[in-house]
Parts: sequence; C-alpha cells; structure tokens
Amino acid sequence: MFSGITFQHPWVFAFLSIIPLYIAWLYYRRKTSSPTMQTSTLDTFSDVQPTWRVRLRCLPIVLRLLALALIIVVLARPQSSTSYSDHNTEGIDIVMALDISGSMKAVDFKPNRLEAAKDVAKKFVAGRPDDNIGLVIFAGESFTQCPLTTDHAVLTNLFQDVTTGMLEDGTAIGMGLATAVNRIRDSKAKSKVIILLTDGVNNMGAISPEKAAELAQTFGIRVYTIGVGTHGTAQVPVQTALGVRMQDMEVRIDEPLLQSIADMTGGKYFRATTKNNLVAIYDEIDQMEKTIMEVRNYTKRTDEYPPFAIAALCLLFLEIILRHTVLRTIP
Repeated sequence: MFSGITFQHPWVFAFLSIIPLYIAWLYYRRKTSSPTMQTSTLDTFSDVQPTWRVRLRCLPIVLRLLALALIIVVLARPQSSTSYSDHNTEGIDIVMALDISGSMKAVDFKPNRLEAAKDVAKKFVAGRPDDNIGLVIFAGESFTQCPLTTDHAVLTNLFQDVTTGMLEDGTAIGMGLATAVNRIRDSKAKSKVIILLTDGVNNMGAISPEKAAELAQTFGIRVYTIGVGTHGTAQVPVQTALGVRMQDMEVRIDEPLLQSIADMTGGKYFRATTKNNLVAIYDEIDQMEKTIMEVRNYTKRTDEYPPFAIAALCLLFLEIILRHTVLRTIP
C-alpha cells in the first residue's frame, strides 16, 4: 500500500529522537517520585499476583509514543508519485538502394559482398526503430523491394529474400537512384535520405546517375553513396562448363561519380574495402542522421498522510479512554 512513498520534509524525522528522551525521562521520574513503604519482610506479599491492570499500566504510554511517531511521519508529509512521459518523435525517412549485380557475389567480403551488405544494413535498420525505411534493389534495372515502412520485421524478411539474379544483370546506378527518389520524394519527413551501395560502374539504364542526382537535389534528398570492394582484383564465382569456378576480376568502382552524387545532394561518399569498414560507415551515417526525439516528463504527486494521521488520532483517543477508565491511576 505504501510502496514508492517519498517524504517532502525528511528532516522532520530528526524529532523521533524525542521518543527515547521521553522514555528516559519517564523512567527517571518513576524512580524519583514513586512512593515507598518500609516493611520488615516481603513474605506477606509473596503470594500476591499482579492483576491485568498492573500488567497493562504502561499501555497508555506506549500508545502515546506510537501516536507521536505517527504525527512526526505526518509532518514529514509522505507522498506517492505517478510519472509518465510524452514522446514527440521526428523520424527520418530512409531508402536503401542496394546493388545486386553479379559482381556482388565477389568473396573479398565474407561470405560475399551482397550478404555482407545485407547483414550490415539489417543491423542499421534494427537501430532506427522510429524511422520509415524502404528498400530498392538494382542491377541492369531497378525494383522496389519494400516501400517506406516502420514495420522493420517485414523489411528484414524482404532483405533476406534479396539475391543476385533477381534482375537483369548489369549496373544501372541511375535507375536505382531514380527509383529510390521516386519512393521518397513525397515524404512529409523533414529529413529524407537515400543510402546507395554499389560495387561497379554505371553501364545500363534509361536514366543517367547525374540526372537522378539532380532529381534528388530538387526534392531535398541527401544521398550517401558507398562503394564496396577491395583494391585491385577480387575473386568472383563464375558458372563454367566444368561447374562453378573462382575467377579474378578487376574491381572497378566509379568513385568520382559516387562522390559527385553525394556532393550534389549534401551527402557523403564512403569507400568500404572490408566488412568492418562497412559497419563503421553505417555507424557514421547513423550518427549523422539522428532522429529527433523530444521527451517531456510529468510527475503527479499525491499526499499519503491521511492514513498516518487517522492512526495517530485513534491511538490518542484510545490512550485517553484507557487512562481515564480501566487503567486509571490515583495520584
């Protein structure tokens, strides 16, 4: 009943020291003022048993001291509190544009570029529960895998389904970016972001990357571009007449283009040569694009002294009745 109670004036409890002082004073007064009678022997009173009134003669004093303790508790003003928070969240709308061309099967990232990119992106999504996030995939063409949603469980499941070969092979960076812009352009969010990840050079698509970047700039969308792949060559599994063979292929990423897209839209270009680099890049983007959350805390306090006050009054009333009736003493 009284769990979670605090006291507005806890210093009042210092007055509890009065109780032992009062007990000491009563003991001293009894020793110095009790009447005495001289007798030659106590054998006459050896068979006299104390009555219940004698046994309870200290009860009024005990009741008075308990009432005093409760009065001190009342003066300390016990209170209970109920707290609640009002959250005002201003989320960020994010579309992730992911390259799924055949070169994303390269094993310079473990287990390969695509799986590493999916794994890191899913962790990024899990860390932003208040944001609308969507997914666009592109190779030789582009496709919306998941529109903007706050149902991140669905988004994560759709990430799982992404594989190379879902679309015509090639690298249509302009188409992937344009599709992402189309998905986010009508967003009412104050901050709109596209994270575009690719490992190649634009070689297909009806819309050029420069034109898609201009569209993003027009709609106030920041684009963070990420180039993934080691320097030099990387092994890529290739289907041959003798089965799947690993072949060394040159890593070619159009970094000037990706840098230009980022600069034009107010974003930033990153190069990831390992999975750990990619994790760090997403962490940096996460820090740069923080969701605004305003939290207002409210606390409602309720006085809890009435039960203590009522108990003190009852004890005082009982003490007065006992002192003037069945436990009355004659001075």
